[in-house]
Amino acid sequence: MNIILFDGKPSFIPRSDERARHILSVLRLKEGDVFRAGISGGRALECRIDRIADDGLHVTSVEKEDLSALYPLTLLLAEVRPICMRRILRETVSLGVGRIFLTVTDTGERSYHESGLYRSGEYKDILVDGAMQSGFTGIPEVRFFDSVDATLLALESGRRILLDNVAGSVGLSSLDLSKDGPVTLAVGPERGWSDRERKKFLSDGFTPALIGHRILRTETAAVAGVAMTLEAMGLI
Repeated sequence: MNIILFDGKPSFIPRSDERARHILSVLRLKEGDVFRAGISGGRALECRIDRIADDGLHVTSVEKEDLSALYPLTLLLAEVRPICMRRILRETVSLGVGRIFLTVTDTGERSYHESGLYRSGEYKDILVDGAMQSGFTGIPEVRFFDSVDATLLALESGRRILLDNVAGSVGLSSLDLSKDGPVTLAVGPERGWSDRERKKFLSDGFTPALIGHRILRTETAAVAGVAMTLEAMGLI
C-alpha cells in the first residue's frame, strides 16, 4: 500500500481491520508516528497515531491535497475469467483509467457475467487495492453490459480505439491522441471479437489498432494497451 484509503477521515481503526494490521505489522509504526492515507475518491490525509490500544488505533487525521483525479480514458473490456479480471482491474486502476465498462461478448463465456467476483462486491475491493498501489485516491466508475451493442450506446463522444489483430492496420504506439480529448479503448476476450462485433465497432467510429503482431492474452493487452494509450494522450 502506497496510500491507505478510508471512506472518511478515520479517528479509530480496529485491530481486526487489515489496514491496522498493515500499519502495525508491515509499516511497524508506533504512537506518535505519521502515515499517508486518503479518503476514497477525495483528499489525501496525514494521519498521526495518538494511541495504540488493545482494540485498535486512535488517530488524528488532517486533510491535504486532492488526489482523486483520473485520466479521461474509458476501458471497454470484454469479461474474462475472474482470475484474470482481478489482475486487469487492479493494474488498470493503478494506471489511472477513468472508467471501466465490462461487457459480455459473442465469443466469451456468458457465465463470467454472473461471477461471484461481481455478485459479492469483491471487485470493489480490488479497485481500492489498485488505487492504494498508485498512491492516489481516485476509484473509477465500473459499469456492466450484456452486449457490445449496449455498451456502445453508453459511450460518450471522443476518440475510439479498437485493439484487434484482425482489422488492426496501425500500431497503437504510432497514434497521436494528445488533442483528441476523452478516449475509449476496447480490449476483447481471449478468442477475440466476433465478426459481428468488429463490424459494429467500425461502424461506430472505432479506429482498429495493434500492439505488434503477436496475439496477447486479454490481461496483457489491457494493461499494455492502457499504458500505451495514456502515453499517446500525452498523460504519462
